[in-house]
Amino acid sequence: MDGRERKNIMSGKRVSIVLKEDQRTGKLTEGIVRDILTKSAIHPHGIKVRLMSGEVGRVKEVF
Repeated sequence: MDGRERKNIMSGKRVSIVLKEDQRTGKLTEGIVRDILTKSAIHPHGIKVRLMSGEVGRVKEVF
C-alpha cells in the first residue's frame, strides 16, 4: 500500500520508512507504527511516523 495517504497507516501496522539521515541513499527501515506524526490526509513524501523502536521517518511502504 501507498505510504503517502494517512488512511492506509494505523498504529500497530508493519511499515518501511526512510529515516532523515537515509534520505539520500533511500535505505529503508522496517518496524511497527507507534504514532502517526503527520496531521494532513496526504503528504507527497510519505506520512511521518514514529516506530515502536523510537525511530522517526516517512512511510514508503505499508505491509
